[in-house]
Amino acid sequence: MKAPFRTGLAVAGLTLAAQAVAQVSFYENEGFQGRTFSTKTQVRDFERFGFNERASSAVVRSSRWEVCDDLRFNGSCVVLRPGRYPSLAAMGLTDGIASMRPVSASARIDDDRYAPLPIASQVVFYEKEGFQGRSFTSSKQIGNFARFGFNDRASSVDVAGEQRWEACEGTAFSGRCVILRPGRYTSLVRLGLNDRISSVRPVTANARIADDRYAPEPVAVRDGRDYRRRDSEQMHQATVTSARAVVATPEQKCWVEAAQVAPAQNTPSIPGAVVGAVLGGILGHQIGGKGSTQDIATVGGAAVGGYAGANYAKIGSKLGIGQPAPAPQNVQRCATVPSAKPDYWDVTYTFRGVDHRVQMTSQPGTTIPVNERGEPRS
Repeated sequence: MKAPFRTGLAVAGLTLAAQAVAQVSFYENEGFQGRTFSTKTQVRDFERFGFNERASSAVVRSSRWEVCDDLRFNGSCVVLRPGRYPSLAAMGLTDGIASMRPVSASARIDDDRYAPLPIASQVVFYEKEGFQGRSFTSSKQIGNFARFGFNDRASSVDVAGEQRWEACEGTAFSGRCVILRPGRYTSLVRLGLNDRISSVRPVTANARIADDRYAPEPVAVRDGRDYRRRDSEQMHQATVTSARAVVATPEQKCWVEAAQVAPAQNTPSIPGAVVGAVLGGILGHQIGGKGSTQDIATVGGAAVGGYAGANYAKIGSKLGIGQPAPAPQNVQRCATVPSAKPDYWDVTYTFRGVDHRVQMTSQPGTTIPVNERGEPRS
C-alpha cells in the first residue's frame, strides 16, 4: 500500500526554490503530471519522503542516476541518463521506485543496464513516400512551410517523441487539419494530405481531441516492444525482402432466410399413390375379362397406377403440371467467411548481409528503418 503524502512545501529536504536546480524529479502520474518529488542527493528509502512506489514519470536534468524497485539500491535497477521520461512503464518501474543514487561520471555502465533514451519531440516530413527524398524537421510550430521551401511537398512523416502534432492544408493552421500521433506514416495519400501540408504545430499534452480528428494509426511493430528511435542512434534503411500478409482465422457466420423447400427426391407422394391405385383398378376392371383374369387385371392396374401416382411429382414436373409449389420456410444457412484484412504482416528484411524477421501491424514499404544492430525502428 502506498504511504500517505507528507504535507508542506519541502520535499526531500529541498525547498520549492531549490527544486528548480534539482538534478532529478519524479512525478506521480505519466506525462509529468500530479505531485512531484525532486532531489539532488541519493535516496535510500523513498518511504521517508512519502513517495515510495509512486513515481510514473521523471525528468533527469544532469548526471546519470540509478533507480531501483527495492530499498537501499536492491532489486531491479536501471540507469537514467539526462532527459525527460514521460512514462516509466517501458522500464518495468511504474510506481515501483523505492531508492535511487547518482552514478559517478567515471563509472562504466553496460548498455543493457540503461533505460531507453528519452526521445526528443519532433516531426520530420519527407518529400517522397517511404521516408525518401528531401526532408524537413521541426521541433516547434511552423505557420507556413513556404518559408522553408517545403510547402505542399510532404508525402510521408515521422513523428518522434511523445508529442502529438496538428498538420493542416492551409497556412496558419487553417483548412483541413489532422492530428498525428507519435509514429511513422509511410504515406500521406491515405490521409488525403499528400503534397498538401502547409503548416504544423504541437498539441499540448492535456488537450482533448475528438477521435475523428486523428489520422489513422501509424505503422507499428506488432510484438509491443519499444521500437521508437533513440536520440543517439544512427539510422539506416534495411531492404525488405518479403512481406507476407497473415490473415485471421476464418470464422463461420450463419443467417436465416426464407426459401422454397422441395420434398425429398425419393419420398413417394402418398396421395398420388392412392389416386393412381384407384384409377388403375378401374382401368384394369374395364379391360379385364371375367373371373380370375379380371381380378388379376384389376390388381395389375392398381399396381401400375400406384407406381405412376407415387412418381406423380416427378412426372408432373417434366410435363409442366403437378402439385402446387411449397410455401416459403425460414431456413438457417451458414458459410465460412475469411478475415476481411490481414491480422499482421510477417516481414523479412536484410541488413548488412543478415536476415531479420519482424511482425508489423501494417504493410511496410520497400525498406524499413533500423539501428546499427539491425533492430527495427518506428
